[in-house]
Amino acid sequence: MSEAPKKREKYERLVAAVKDLPPALTAVAHPCDAASLTGALDAARLGIITPIFVGPRDRILAAAAEADLDISAYEIVDAPFSHAAAEAAVALVRAGRAELLMKGSLHTDELMAAVVKRDTGLRTERRLSHCFIMDVPHHASALFITDAAINILPTLEDKVDIVQNAIGLAHALGIPCPKVAILSAMETVNPKVPSTLEAAALCKMADRGQITGGVLDGPLALDNAISPEAAAIKKIGGPVAGQADILVVPDLEAGNMLAKSLSFLAEADAAGIVLGARVPIILTSRADSAITRMASCAVAVLLAQHRKKLAASTGPNP
Repeated sequence: MSEAPKKREKYERLVAAVKDLPPALTAVAHPCDAASLTGALDAARLGIITPIFVGPRDRILAAAAEADLDISAYEIVDAPFSHAAAEAAVALVRAGRAELLMKGSLHTDELMAAVVKRDTGLRTERRLSHCFIMDVPHHASALFITDAAINILPTLEDKVDIVQNAIGLAHALGIPCPKVAILSAMETVNPKVPSTLEAAALCKMADRGQITGGVLDGPLALDNAISPEAAAIKKIGGPVAGQADILVVPDLEAGNMLAKSLSFLAEADAAGIVLGARVPIILTSRADSAITRMASCAVAVLLAQHRKKLAASTGPNP
């Protein structure tokens, strides 16, 4: 019997994967508390990012002094309040002065409001979506959960982009053909359960080349998606059942509850990133561990590097 993966072993591999890459210039929006400053500084010490702190200078310096943090080596771009800090951080990215965007102590909605502005934001033709990369103890590989943070009630059209964004992230993290489970409460198509109809439609869209780069199956209940034993008992075959890499949830409520259940009941860690913008956007929580914050940064760096390689070979790609 193979030995169970150690806690956070997957995140340690992510951090190790970027050790030979140059640190990515990262605009950190409104880092006005110890947690957001510490997360950026920890990643900087490991050479993952080079932060540019964007926000009210006096508050940033005061937060650093109170936490006994030395930020003297890093640039501070003064912005008077959180909304202005979000807009200034986005402007740094648009100007090419930063290649990643990172959330500080402001609310996610404030940051995303600046990101989605049509003329001054970071939108692409893709819909923005969020993906958790979960390090679940005793599960052999990382689990991608999407979307549990941005799209509240995504339409079928939205889910096409949500799935394609997650597949692109999996490619960047070294999974050439990720297995994508479209989750519902059951594994059969039932007209009374709309998520089962959307799951079936997404799978057919993949068959017709409207979604590419991964293998889709659904609807699948959670147990059938991640447990080979459960899939075998229910006689569900195929390459995805029981071994999914990506779990696509029906809506934000389901995704949020799934991710938090894994975090609080299975001691999983949840690195988070926003996809579909011009650059990867690092979302962290004050409750995140240090390794989770660094893993979020590492994921963003790997995705940015992957995009550069794609652009060099095929032209710009969202």
